[in-house]
Amino acid sequence: MISFTSAQLDVWLTSFIFPLARILGLLAAAPVFNSVAMPKRIRLAFGIAITLALLPVLPPMPTIPAGSWVGLAILAQQMFIGVLLGLTLRIAFAAIDLAGELIGLQMGLSFAVFYDPQNAGQTPVLSEFLGLIVTLVFLALNGHLLTLSVLAESFKLLPVSAAPFSGGGIGNIGSFLVWSSVLFSAGLLLALPLITALLITNLAMGVLARVAPQLNIFAVGFPVTLTAGFVILMFSIPYFGAAMENLFDQAFRAMAAVLR
Repeated sequence: MISFTSAQLDVWLTSFIFPLARILGLLAAAPVFNSVAMPKRIRLAFGIAITLALLPVLPPMPTIPAGSWVGLAILAQQMFIGVLLGLTLRIAFAAIDLAGELIGLQMGLSFAVFYDPQNAGQTPVLSEFLGLIVTLVFLALNGHLLTLSVLAESFKLLPVSAAPFSGGGIGNIGSFLVWSSVLFSAGLLLALPLITALLITNLAMGVLARVAPQLNIFAVGFPVTLTAGFVILMFSIPYFGAAMENLFDQAFRAMAAVLR
């Protein structure tokens, strides 16, 4: 008859529960993995499968019962680390949403919104369109595999421990705040070519209104601005891949900086 003690059971549970908390935290916050199209049960099963795959190569876990107060603190710490990694990657996608909103505002498409179940709110159509393109680029670059690779490496750079975050660890959270500024800078840089071209179009329409006052600029300007925006966007999309590759590279570097 197979028998085991409560101490052995605690060791088995802690070696599985603590890594699972970090993995589920990342799956709950990282883009693509946190899609509402993926049921929560599937996401949980995926997290368990990743945990079982990583268990043989993980460093030793602290011998602390998961049900104790210290164990609950470690669970919260691991969940926080996973969510922080997922949010670091999410900032790159948020920059695309900001670029889409800026472009739509200049084109006159800011009123074209629909309910987005992913964000649980109204989202501009152009932002959703660019978000789908960026998601396809992310998958084509094997970004999902790189995310799982960073997750596996995080257990070596920041192993599961009962020790709280040190002063340096809290300082590294500041690197996440510094990286969050990319949300505005990258979003503006991605939208800048279209904003500049549409600004020139609006200036030309203003000059035309002064030259020909009898022209109804409100009836003519909107379709001209809209057409010019779509034409410029059509020529700009082929260059999105290189720009997003650079942005994703910065995102993974920021994830490594947060871990260190």
